[in-house]
Amino acid sequence: MISTMTSPSIGSELRRWRELRALSQLALATQAEVSTRHVSYVENGRSRPTPEMIVRLAEVMAVPMGEQNRLLLAGGFAPRYPHRTTDDEALAPMMAGLRSLLDAHAPYPALLLDDHWDIVDANRAVDALLTGCDPSLLEPPLNVIRLCLHPLGLAASIRNLPVWRAHLLHQLGRRITHTGGDPDLVALRDEVDAYPVGDAPTARPQVDPVVPLEIEVGDQVLRLFSVASQIESASDVTLNGLHLETFVPADDRTRQVLSR
Repeated sequence: MISTMTSPSIGSELRRWRELRALSQLALATQAEVSTRHVSYVENGRSRPTPEMIVRLAEVMAVPMGEQNRLLLAGGFAPRYPHRTTDDEALAPMMAGLRSLLDAHAPYPALLLDDHWDIVDANRAVDALLTGCDPSLLEPPLNVIRLCLHPLGLAASIRNLPVWRAHLLHQLGRRITHTGGDPDLVALRDEVDAYPVGDAPTARPQVDPVVPLEIEVGDQVLRLFSVASQIESASDVTLNGLHLETFVPADDRTRQVLSR
């Protein structure tokens, strides 16, 4: 299963992921059903793991598909998972299916986002939410977190901006941890964290069972909560990173306004 060979690169990367997941060598070895000595030898470069072992350890540590490919490359092996673009012919049936879900969610807003919160597609109900945003923010790649928190974006229209901002930054922080510190996500967090928040509204008791988005659209204030969903059986890096963000009315008045 292994052969002795110095491989500090893959060993140090596996150790980095183990430490990011706060796992001891014993805990990782137990969950991966290998010996603690083997994990130690792999990490210190005394043994070279097979591609199967790299994937086994990576899956225990919930390493994303794209990062698993990088681990395999670091170990001297070919990537396991294809990484196609969204307009690749092989993905056309899946992309058509996802877009049909966007359309089916109307008259409520729905977006298809990649793993950096860039918009891949959206239904027509989203257009109404973007009225008044600076045109420069609507140029591709259009990033939802930047759009929500930028002072020239939706920030001026979001009634509960401090609460929604904290929610988005929490989600962004979780994604950074999950990806092992994706530099693009770290740069996005640093950028939006520096945006002005403005004066926080008078605090009121938190009675909502979810964190709603309260946004002014015309002369109405809509209250929406979001539901995210992904393809569970994806074996392509791009598809695995996509998620549907669907917004649902959080009260009857919002439902009535959007259903007109």
